[in-house]
Parts: sequence; C-alpha cells; structure tokens
Amino acid sequence: MKITLLEPFFSGSHKKWALGLQKYSSHKIEILSLPGRHWKWRMHGGAVALAKQFNEPGSKPDLILATSMLDLTTFLALTREKSSEIPVAFYFHENQLTYPWSPQDRDKKKKRDNHYSFINYTSALVADKVFFNSKYHRDSFLGALPKFLNQFPDKRGKENIEIIEQKSEVLHLGLDLARFNKVRDAEKEKSEVATLLWNHRWEYDKNPEEFFSTLFELKEEGYEFRLVVLGEQNEMNPPIFEEAKKRLNDEIVHWGYTNSFEEYARWLWRADILPVTSRQDFFGGSVIEAMYCNCIPILPNRLTYPEHIPADLKSAFIYEDGLLRSYLGRTIKEISNSRVYDFQSLVSKYDWQVLINQYEHALESVK
Repeated sequence: MKITLLEPFFSGSHKKWALGLQKYSSHKIEILSLPGRHWKWRMHGGAVALAKQFNEPGSKPDLILATSMLDLTTFLALTREKSSEIPVAFYFHENQLTYPWSPQDRDKKKKRDNHYSFINYTSALVADKVFFNSKYHRDSFLGALPKFLNQFPDKRGKENIEIIEQKSEVLHLGLDLARFNKVRDAEKEKSEVATLLWNHRWEYDKNPEEFFSTLFELKEEGYEFRLVVLGEQNEMNPPIFEEAKKRLNDEIVHWGYTNSFEEYARWLWRADILPVTSRQDFFGGSVIEAMYCNCIPILPNRLTYPEHIPADLKSAFIYEDGLLRSYLGRTIKEISNSRVYDFQSLVSKYDWQVLINQYEHALESVK
C-alpha cells in the first residue's frame, strides 16, 4: 500500500513519529512536510502549501494520513481532483481545543483560539478515520466538543460529535525506544544521592514553576540530590529557569539541551527520578523515554499519565495535587530501594517494533 503522510510541522516529536512510521512500516510511505515553525501559520496556510506538493504529477497513494496541525478540509478542497476517492486518516498528536493556551497569548484574549479548535474539529469530521495518541486525548477532545459548539449562535451540529466518536480510536505514539539500549554504558550509580531529571521543553505548559519550587523547598529542608536539566529551549524561556540555575547551582550536574541523541540517552540512564508537573501532555513521549531508561516516575494524577502506570503501582508513583513534595522527598530518601523497579517493562509496548503491527492493521482498515 502507498501512503502519503502529511506533516505541516516536521519537527520534534512529530518528525520522529513520521520517520519512525516510515522506517518500520511494510508500506511505502511518502512524507510531504513543512518546517516545524510558526505553528499558527502552519494551521492556516500549511494545507495550501502541502496541497501544491500533493498535486504535482505522480502516482496516487492508496491512503492519505494527515496530522493534527493540518487544515484537512482546505487540503481536500484544493486536491479534490486527485484525492476525492482516496481514504483519509487523521492522527491527533495534540489538539487546540483542550491544549492549555498561554494566558499571555493575544489570540486567546481575543478568542481567536476558537479558530484553531474549529480547524481540528472540522478536520476530524471530514476524515474517514481519526486516531488519538492516548485514551485521555480521545476522551478529553470528545468531551470538550459540546461546550465548544454551544458557544456558537445556532446550527451547532452537535450530532457530529457522535459521528467523530464512532470513527475514532486510540493508536499510541510509536517511539524508537530500543535505540536507548545501544548507549546504555552502565547501571544506575549506587550512590546514596539521587539524581533528578527534567527532560521536557522549557515552556509554561510543562509547569517548571512547580517543579523548581518543589526542589527549592527540598533543598532548604536539607535533602541532598543532584539535578540534570535537559530539553528544548526557546527564545523566551520561563524566568524560573534562570532563577533555578542560580539557586540550585551546587546540585546541577548538567544544564541545557544536548546536541546528540547519544548524550541525551546517557543522561537518562544516569538519572534516578523523574518528577513531572506538566499541565499538558496528550501522550508524554519524554516521560516514556525516561521510564524506559528506568527513571523512577513521580507523576500527577491527571492527563495521560495514569495510563502508563498499572493499578498496583499507582499509589507509589501517582500523586494528587499538593503532594509532590512529600512523594519526591520520600523517593529521594529511599532511592536505594526504589532503584529495583523495572519501569522499562511497563513502557516497552510503545516501541515501534511492538506497535507497528497495530499501526499496519489500523491503516489498512481505513476506508
């Protein structure tokens, strides 16, 4: 089967996912993409640019697979002569309906955020099949649609929610986890001092304020720990990062983005504990990568995180709001005992080599 994969934001996890699917699939996958920048413009104009690429002379695919930053309705309108009889699947990496927008965003203040949510809504409506990267993502998107549509004056079309629900299913994010094994150069250090890890983007939705303020408290209370801070940075990082770099200077063993996968992987293997404070995560790829390297997850009881922890371990590694400090403090104290858990076995199911059969079946079933 020939598949055309449309990715308007070919960067970060979107790019890794597309290349991973292309690498492991038995089908021939052609990727049509645009650079991963200017996300709002990609949601407006990406469909026009990708439609131009798609309409160039060449063979027709058997399936179109589009991702969540594409205005699928505009794309299909501009390619109708070529795409009208081709099945279309839509994969939600994220959605703008339930994504927590920055309160400083001018579009949010003027309610222009509704437009991006509407693009996601109509794209899901026009697709033949809709995939979500987690159960939480699927349920939260469908659950938010009634309130979203209710704000409009009439002809809200709420019956469309059931139409989208009936053609929706969960197809977890595929990750190339096995490659972490190739750079595993040692077991966790047998030190009594735990190494804490941040391996997310340096953005407000990852809630770095709670993460670092908890570490400030623990340090003041006399807890000993080391700290590794990784992750992609932006031109304007939250100010808490600069404050943390000064106040936790004695604990920091690495600070900043790594330029190679090998270096990134080695830091994950060396780290002991991953305290997570995010307000947004539709799947949590960075969390899964750390768990695969046997970092101990301390996860909030929200978003997609409870899906990654079996019921018998939830009380130990899933915390309620306000309890991060006590959970993290206890884990730091008991680090020698906590290192015995095999978290890799919990998340190996997300490796491409395991998931690819599910993807093949799901994509082949789109009609």
